[in-house]
Amino acid sequence: MNSVILCIETSENFCSVALSENGRLVLQLVDDSDRNHSQILTVLIDSLLKQVNLSVDSLSAVAVSRGPGSYTGLRIGTSVAKGICYAANIPLIAVSTLETLCYAALNDTFFNKNTSDLLLCPMIDARRMEVYMQFFSRDVKPVSEIEAKIVSSDSFLPILKEKTVVFFGSGADKIERLYNSPSAIFLNGVRPYAQYMISSAFKCYSSNVFEDVAYFEPFYLKNFLPTKSGKNLLGSRENKNFL
Repeated sequence: MNSVILCIETSENFCSVALSENGRLVLQLVDDSDRNHSQILTVLIDSLLKQVNLSVDSLSAVAVSRGPGSYTGLRIGTSVAKGICYAANIPLIAVSTLETLCYAALNDTFFNKNTSDLLLCPMIDARRMEVYMQFFSRDVKPVSEIEAKIVSSDSFLPILKEKTVVFFGSGADKIERLYNSPSAIFLNGVRPYAQYMISSAFKCYSSNVFEDVAYFEPFYLKNFLPTKSGKNLLGSRENKNFL
């Protein structure tokens, strides 16, 4: 059965959309404007469909970032995906952002040269020294639970004594300076673009693994804490730490 899946990725400060047919990339569009999801996402989708001369009615399913990641980005992506699924009466697929990062990393030339048994550790920046992370085997099977972890210079020393770990993603970029171990490999520039959702989305579609369009919510991992103004009513600055 032919499958045409629209993939929507909005977990970080950029957004991207991709169209796949039977598990193969047809076209991807990316907008790197910082946190501009609410203005650009539907424009990107419309442009994508026009460029391949398809309508929403031609889609078999929509895949969206499950998270973790940006609360606002995930919420916007989910809202748009749900709207399309309702309108076209098609199924909704949710894909882990960390799994998407793994497929992005495996596209790096490092893996063409290295065939050894490695642990993959995708990381998403969660501000300050905290990251969202999870360990995966080389064939993208999770071997740990997703966690929000405050990272220090000794956080991964025990596992680095046993395994070579490949770190990547926006969270890994900021901790690379903490580790000088031959067992710690850092890949720069790995981002969860929508094209790297395709493999997971196609597997879900082929196995009829769908979400309830009415009740699906992204996996935020942490509760959302709104940012408050640093000014009090008299106009003076308060010394506050914001998340």
